[in-house]
This record gives sequence, structure tokens and C-alpha cells, in this order.
Amino acid sequence: MASPVLPTIQYTPVEDIPARVKNVRTTFFEHKTRPIEFRIQQLRKLYWAIKDREHLMTEALKRDLNRPEYESYVGELVMILNDIIFVTNNLPKWAKDEKAADIDLTFALMKPTIRKDPLGCVLVIGAFNFPFLLTFGPVIGAIAAGNTVVIKPSEVSPNCAAVTQEIIEAALDPSCVSVIQGSIPETKALLAERWDKICFTGSSRVGRIVAQAAAPHLTPVLLELGGRNPAFVTKRADLRLAARRLLWGKTFNAGQICLSQNYILVDKEVVDQLVVEFEKAIKEYYPNGAKASPDYCRIINDGAFKRIKEMIDNTKGKILLGGSMDEKEKYIEPTVVLVNSTDDSLVSEESFGPIITLLPVSDLDEAIRIANDVDGTPLGVYPFGTKDETAKVLASVRSGGASINDSFMHASIPTLPFGGVGESGSGAYHGRSSFDAFTHNRSVTTTPGWVERVLSLRYPPYTGKLNKYRAASLHTPNFNRAGQTTYGLFGWITWIVTLGGGANKTGAARTAATVLVAIAIQQYIKRGAKL
Repeated sequence: MASPVLPTIQYTPVEDIPARVKNVRTTFFEHKTRPIEFRIQQLRKLYWAIKDREHLMTEALKRDLNRPEYESYVGELVMILNDIIFVTNNLPKWAKDEKAADIDLTFALMKPTIRKDPLGCVLVIGAFNFPFLLTFGPVIGAIAAGNTVVIKPSEVSPNCAAVTQEIIEAALDPSCVSVIQGSIPETKALLAERWDKICFTGSSRVGRIVAQAAAPHLTPVLLELGGRNPAFVTKRADLRLAARRLLWGKTFNAGQICLSQNYILVDKEVVDQLVVEFEKAIKEYYPNGAKASPDYCRIINDGAFKRIKEMIDNTKGKILLGGSMDEKEKYIEPTVVLVNSTDDSLVSEESFGPIITLLPVSDLDEAIRIANDVDGTPLGVYPFGTKDETAKVLASVRSGGASINDSFMHASIPTLPFGGVGESGSGAYHGRSSFDAFTHNRSVTTTPGWVERVLSLRYPPYTGKLNKYRAASLHTPNFNRAGQTTYGLFGWITWIVTLGGGANKTGAARTAATVLVAIAIQQYIKRGAKL
């Protein structure tokens, strides 16, 4: 069967970029994207444009990354399509005004609400390693929130970038969504424009450039930047399970995943046994070798290949498994390396390739100290061990997300927020989070004319009004100067009836407690007492 013909990437003339941006910004102020029905229709059209071009997408991924069709479908296509269905089904509910909670009676008269407003005109800069998922994911959220969008696919995956443009132009209103193709000059021209939000997925180095470009206009940014993600394997962990799952995380897309572990902190007592399990798993996954397997990707380009090769060449560690390469094919075998220092390049730098780095530790406390020293805010952490051990890792090491006893499973669930923290990024998208990321929660009140007499308390002259305002507005604290909880009469009765449980009791217990408290108060009042 002949391979499908793919469109060819054509860079956008730099001089055309300002006019293209102005066009979509003008559309936003014409309120074309405001109606919920319009947004849903656009997303539905996008769904079918993607569905009808699945064969082009899988072919583009094959040419750019040698991605097997299975990985293309599991890792990108199905997640995008399901995300569109999930968003369109829930968008009317998400976009509704929210009634503000926990409002005092006085302010309730002003009908405080939270309105879901689009931000405006946003820029989405995609990534090469998952060129469809990391581009369409934010775009779905931006469209759902009612924004106009300019999309800059990664030129490093040129076939995927061209297919992305074909899909967008086939499905979406060109006055609302525009695709700009190019590399550094075109990206610089885009960053020079004024935006209402910028979403970038990629390296922390480029993320800093994006943040600096956004700063003059105080443009908010959503940055997903990867990181030197640690995995933890204790001596009580299931080593076969750890090897199989961490190997998958480092061989899916040939390890070109911002979420895969960068190094494994393994208890020195079980290092040899873990290596044996890695060897078994490699043979299971690739019985004829990774190079001959149709299920193993290649490195994206010559530059990336040379960078990973240089890291392996410069390591002071010992290669225990793998290590073979083919520059012509941009092939790097899954490679297990034992290192003895955090200064080693395989730990201190993000490999973004199929390198499995093992760093022995004496115990979990040492592993946690190292993880916090190497990268205090990685995109993901992956602890393998007992329930108490994994809980200790989560409590001690910050990260954008975490998968216990697995590799980046948390990011495989499209309705969970996906994003970093600190050095690994800011903000999140996927599912509802994508809508929220491109939405402004606008507080709105409506003050009726008939409350003017009440409001007169706020107007000058202020003579004689301060005590009245204090009495009407200041809440009574339920704590003393030492920070301890205090109880009034009602509070004590509630505490006694619920045996100190309060809000932690079940709904039935709280209901019963409320009834008993009410009866007690009624009896108290009947006896002529004053509360």
C-alpha cells in the first residue's frame, strides 16, 4: 500500500505576521467567538478534520520520529479526539456564570457572580516530540474558552507541522484561528506582538526566552518545560515491575518525553538485581533488538542525536546495557548507565533520550536529598516502594505531577491537569484545566437601587458611623491570641453532640447533631435564658 501524500511545510513570510495577528485580534473584539454554540461547532469540526486525517497524522509521525502507529494512536490521536468530546459535552456547564459562595447576607443583595470571560487573542507554540497532542491540547482549551488563536507548530517536526496546518485550515474559521509556520525568525516576530496569553511547551532555555518576551506587556504565560525527573526504587520495591514500567517510560518515543525519568535513585543493595530486570524487560519488548523492531522510534534530528551521543560519551559512568548507535538512522539503543555522582552529565542535564541512568543511594532519605538538590521542582516524580515510602517521597519532593509505582501515568489521563511547577513550568492544561487556563474569572456584582438606604453607611460624613460599621461588618473569631480554637455556647453544644467530630463526621451524624442542638437551644430559650 502506497504511503499517503503529505502536505509540505511552507514558512510564513515574517513581514506578513503582524497583519495575521491583527486579523485574529480584530475578530476577537467583534465578539465572533463569544457564543457557546459557535465554539462547540468549531470544536466538532476540528474533531472530524482530525478523524478524517488520522492516516496523514500517523504517516507524519512516522516520517518525523519513526513513530509506530500504535504509539501514535495511544500517545496522541485518541487523547486529542477524546478531549474534544469531553470538552464539548461539558462546555455549556463550564461557561455558565457561577454564583459566588460564602457571601455575607449584606453582599448577597448585590448578586455577586463569577463570569467566565475569554482572555482575548492567545499564542500557542507547540513542541516537536508530541507535535499534535502538545499543540491541539492547548488550542482546544483556547477555542472552548472563546479566544482567538495563533498557532506556531514546531518546525523540528516539519511533516507534523504541515499536517497540523491542513487540519486547522480545513476545520476552523480563518478569521479566528491562524497558523504561522517557521523557525527562530518567525517565532521572534510572533513574540514581539502583544498577546493576552502565551502557551509554550518545550525546553526551560526557550521557556525563559518566552517569559522575557512576555514580560514587557505583562502577558501571562503557560509554560510546560519538562525537567530532570527523578525515579525512586527502594529495596522493598517490586523490581521487575519497576524495570518494566520505567523502561517503557524511557523507550516510548525513544525517550523523547519531557515526563520520563531522567535518572533513577536506587537502593545500592538492589542495583544488580534491578539491572537484571532491565535486561529481561528489554529482551521482552524487543526480542530481535530495538534497532530491528518496528516498535522503536528514532531521534528527531541530527542535532538531537549528537547531543545525546555526547552525553553518553562524556559520562564517567559505566554502561551496563546497550550503548550502540547509528548516526545515519539517528538510532540510539536503550542504554543503562551506572553513575556515582550528581555531577555526571546524565544526571545534571535532561537527556531527552533512551538513557536509563542509575544512581545508587544508601537509603530513601539520601535519595530525597539528592532529588531536591538536583532539581527541586521537576515535572514528574516516580516513586517505587511501599505505601509509606512512596508517601514520604510525595511529601518531601515537589513536582508538577507524580505517578506512584509507574512512569508518567498521571499525564496519560486526559482529564487530569498537566503542567509543571517552578523550574518545570507554570499553569496546566488538559480537559477542564485547558478551559480554565484560557479563561478569566471575572467578578461581577449588581447593586439594586432599593438598597441605597443600607449603603448610606459608606458615604461621608463619617461621624458616628464607625461603631455601627464595626458592629455590622466584623466577624467574631473562633480562636484566641494563642491561635487555639474557642467555642461559644452553640459551638460547645455542637462539639459535645458530635463528640468533637464536627465537619469530619458523616452527613447523617451532622444532621442528627444539628437537630439535637436545635432542640437544646429551644429548651434553653424557653427557660428564659439569653444566648
